[in-house]
Amino acid sequence: MGKIQKILLHEQVSQEIQSYIQENELKEGDKLPSVEEMTQMFGVGRSSLREALRSLEAVDLVKVENGKGIFVRDVDMFRFSGKVKIESERHFLLNTLDVRRALEGQAVALASKRITAPQIKELEQCLEKYRLLKEANQDTSEIDLVFHQLVIKAANNPILKTVLDSISGLYAKFFNEPLGDKQLFDETYPYHITMFKGIAAHDTEYAMEEFHKLMNCIEEKIKNF
Repeated sequence: MGKIQKILLHEQVSQEIQSYIQENELKEGDKLPSVEEMTQMFGVGRSSLREALRSLEAVDLVKVENGKGIFVRDVDMFRFSGKVKIESERHFLLNTLDVRRALEGQAVALASKRITAPQIKELEQCLEKYRLLKEANQDTSEIDLVFHQLVIKAANNPILKTVLDSISGLYAKFFNEPLGDKQLFDETYPYHITMFKGIAAHDTEYAMEEFHKLMNCIEEKIKNF
């Protein structure tokens, strides 16, 4: 029996907004209900709605204009639902990857300078679990996410961690069957090991080189999917 896939609240809201556009046959430039109206329509909080709008805006499906409202941007994309889903998620992942490069890259650099002996041990144990799951051909998405969270923790910067936590819903897309393939980024595994070695050795230059190799590998897989 397969796992029941978790759907985040903002993803459900995103789907509801897309359904609303289709059902009401809205065209490019048409105005959507206000944030207040949609929170009541869908029965969700403002934060979940805004996160859903950010994800739709990232793939050019809607446009949020401060002081004016929320507008349909590219209605033609709804005509081919299968293709839309892949293309939308591809753009979404690439846009989010830019953010990962900046924020997580800074976390890697800081971790390589600030990581403690107990934190090194935590990462070693995490990588060992990762290895065992991979060799058993089991799902490694959760342990992969844990690895990156431990690196962020080792950066020892609460503000940076808070910023990354605030986009955790977007971030999780890389670890929850990206583009419908939970093993899409399996090839990044070796870079987790080499990046860790750089961090553990306090070798910032090497850690960053391996981090960028990991990010480049992810970007290539997304573009060539």
